[in-house]
Amino acid sequence: MHLLGGVGSDHVHSPNQCALVIFRSVELVYRQWYSLSATTDELSSPEMVKPLKTQSLPYNLHRHYFPLLGFLQFSSQPNNISSQFNNYSHFPHLESKVCKILSQLQWQTNPELKILIPKLKPHHVARIIDTHNNTNSVLQFFYWVSNRPFYKHDMNCFVAMLNRLILDGHFVPADHVRILMIKACRNEEELTRVVGYLDEIRVRGLGLSLYSYNTLLIQLGKFDMVDVAKTVYKQMVSYGIEPSLLTLNTMINILCKRGKVQEAEVVLSRIFQLDLNPDVFTYTSMILGHCRNRNLDAAFGVFDRMVKEGCDPNSVTYSTLINGLCNEGRMDEALDMLDEMSEKKIEPTVYTYTVPITSLCAIGRVKDAIDLLATMRKRGCLPNVQTYTALITGLSRAGKLEVAIGFYHKMLRDDLVPNRVTYNALINELCAGGRFTAALRLFDWMEGHCNLPNTETYNEIMKVLCITQNTEKAMVLFNKMLNIGPPPTVVTYNTLINGYLKWGNLNNALRLLNLMKENGCIPDEWTYAELVSGFCKVGKLDSASTLFQEMIEQGLNPNQVNYTTLIDGHCKEGKIDVALSLLEKMGANGCNPNTESYNAIINGLSKENRLSEVENLCEKMTARGLLPNVITYTTLINGLCRNGGTHLAFKIFHEMQERNCLPNKYTYSSLIHGLCLEGQAEDAEILLKEMTKKRLSPDHVTYTSLIDGFVMLDRVDRAFFFLRQMVEVGCKPNYRTYCVLLKGLHKECQLLAEKVAVQHEGATICSLDEKDVGFEVICNLLVRMSENECEPTIATYTTLVGGLCREGKTYDAEQLVKYMEDKGICPSDDICYSLLAAHLKNLRFDTALEIFNSMILKGSNPRLSIYRALISGLCKASRVGEAEVLFENMLEKQWNVDEIVWTILIDGLLKEGELDVCMKFLHTMESKSCSLSLQTYVMLARELSKEDKSFNVNKVADKLRRMAVDASS
Repeated sequence: MHLLGGVGSDHVHSPNQCALVIFRSVELVYRQWYSLSATTDELSSPEMVKPLKTQSLPYNLHRHYFPLLGFLQFSSQPNNISSQFNNYSHFPHLESKVCKILSQLQWQTNPELKILIPKLKPHHVARIIDTHNNTNSVLQFFYWVSNRPFYKHDMNCFVAMLNRLILDGHFVPADHVRILMIKACRNEEELTRVVGYLDEIRVRGLGLSLYSYNTLLIQLGKFDMVDVAKTVYKQMVSYGIEPSLLTLNTMINILCKRGKVQEAEVVLSRIFQLDLNPDVFTYTSMILGHCRNRNLDAAFGVFDRMVKEGCDPNSVTYSTLINGLCNEGRMDEALDMLDEMSEKKIEPTVYTYTVPITSLCAIGRVKDAIDLLATMRKRGCLPNVQTYTALITGLSRAGKLEVAIGFYHKMLRDDLVPNRVTYNALINELCAGGRFTAALRLFDWMEGHCNLPNTETYNEIMKVLCITQNTEKAMVLFNKMLNIGPPPTVVTYNTLINGYLKWGNLNNALRLLNLMKENGCIPDEWTYAELVSGFCKVGKLDSASTLFQEMIEQGLNPNQVNYTTLIDGHCKEGKIDVALSLLEKMGANGCNPNTESYNAIINGLSKENRLSEVENLCEKMTARGLLPNVITYTTLINGLCRNGGTHLAFKIFHEMQERNCLPNKYTYSSLIHGLCLEGQAEDAEILLKEMTKKRLSPDHVTYTSLIDGFVMLDRVDRAFFFLRQMVEVGCKPNYRTYCVLLKGLHKECQLLAEKVAVQHEGATICSLDEKDVGFEVICNLLVRMSENECEPTIATYTTLVGGLCREGKTYDAEQLVKYMEDKGICPSDDICYSLLAAHLKNLRFDTALEIFNSMILKGSNPRLSIYRALISGLCKASRVGEAEVLFENMLEKQWNVDEIVWTILIDGLLKEGELDVCMKFLHTMESKSCSLSLQTYVMLARELSKEDKSFNVNKVADKLRRMAVDASS
């Protein structure tokens, strides 16, 4: 059933109708979900698992149906209860066939059974156990089937078998099945239910033996179920069963693992009361308890007593003490104990070595850790996954990533499979080292081999994707976290919000904030700090102020970063007075302004040349005990340089050095820019040399200022010299850099033409079309780059084409692409995106589609923004059919479905007034089982309401929220 099944492409919908359809869709989702929840609750309620009345059942069902209903509670997946009822409500064909075969004497060799066995599931086996008429045959079948490949009994099978045996009085095999049942428990939940069930069958005549109690206690210890273990132990003693040394050792170990040494000592005294002798397991457990309590003196006291009593310590004893010493940072003593083990001919285990290796790495002694690994190998003890992981983590953190990667490959050569921790360590350090491509490749490999990442790894990879302008892929991972796990955290949301803001997608950043709230994740100070900063950067101060106020209303106290961000935003928009009032408000609210807060206002005042106010503010700042830092001085210098006061800027430059405040690259860049503006490019070049001597790396701003400075002096050759230097040091020129050079070349061409005209008076000068002149100069730029040993690369063409397209110079951009193709250089995806966007802007849809289709054929994955532009453009041109095909093809790829609605439907179609197409596409999405969040439906309705002001979104949204609460209660 499609939620929007009634929406047709040829029917016109009013905004009210569309919104009503959306809200009915959500209502239907909630009603279905509520109905399912209610059904599940009914099935799991006590009333539903009561046995049926005896007289209503035939003999065979009467005999076996009671216990069957009684063990439904053992299902580890509550939602399977309904399916269990369906399976047990009749005799399935498969079960009846097996029952018939079991009636034969040599049933194990029956060829038909071999065919049926792979189809058997635990619930089938439980039913067969309950319905077959021969208990001995059923018991043999129970053991036989458990040895079949790819089959494993669940708790229901064990309960069915035990109920059958107890009912028939077969207590000896029942005791064995019970022990197997205890050992088969996979988690704390199953074991808790088993303990309750064992109490039930004890009342029915099957009491626990000493062996059963020991098995149960060992299993409880495995899952660290201390309180239940204590209860079982007391029950055992109260029933008059005398504990063995194994029983008491198990209890001591359970208690000591939790550091409950005093309680363990009470159990230890029981060993002596029963005339038993503590063994190495007893003493080692007591040592463990003291180590857990960080009482190493007591631990070594037990060790000494143990040796005195003639009980030889084993490798576990030493490993426990070594672990305790490592946890306390006593590494040298731990290493001495390792040597002592060798002297006493006690072979250390891989765990014994791994603990100190991990600790050595943690404190930065990586060389010692590698030496210990070598010793370990010499003694014939091979490292395991944990050993390698510890080394990889330690080496990475010590800045030796290449060595860490080497150990990773060595690990693979040793046929060891890296675990999640290994991958996480490598991915985190690759990201920290800026090696994003390698990190993404490793992450994809990790996912492909079912090694699911944890939250931290997801967050780290999402951060990388957002940095590299691939937020859409990050949203796909976010979708996985929502659907499969682990659940996203506030860090996840903040990372994605920051990703959207970084690339100017403010709408989706706000939508993600709303989704965050809907999913029960509470935004923190950093969430709002990112949002306020993002809106300030694009001058949307009203939205920034609204978010700032919302933050306060949410009970979050704005910190210095929050206030400073808003102050800086107002200063950049020239609203200095508002910024000053925020500074006052900041102090009044108990958040003292810091140097950065003052720097923001100084920057704003300096740009407006309000130097007297800057001076007053600096005095206030000093009076508060805040000293100017390098940013303060650089801000002042930058403001003066931009306003023709470079000579004053140098006075401040010398003053800051006298006060031991070292200039940074931005300080030098500001001065270089100022000198170049005043025609002193040669002095600026001297300053560049001084800068590099101080090991400060010039950036693209520094070099572009110098290039511009020499272009202004008509020294284009010198400008190209600095372009070459720029590229050689790995600094990438941007479009402005190339524009400055193009300006110089164009001016050079004009001067040459004028010179020729003077020399050949009366000669006719060919006047080319302006477009041809533009492209001719671009070609000249590329030639001059080659002549200056600065060969144009794909990055050069990408920057130029992108810039030309943004400026509307599509003709020049196309000519440049042909030029590069003639040179044998294939256009990059970014070049294609730029051309495609330019053609769409010029309504040249066929050309745009040609580029798009060629990209798809090359295996490229266009961004959602490209699909939005194409789909919206086609719809605007009344080519809805083509847009629909494109949309359906898009849905075949991996996307976050909410993001599709936000980008394509809301920001694309609704923005262009294509309401009917929007609804049709929404129907298409739902027909393909795209599950949208409630918040996205609300967003859609809100946008529709803008077409009809009488539509009350809040009223319907409140209704939806009430339905959500009712459905979950």
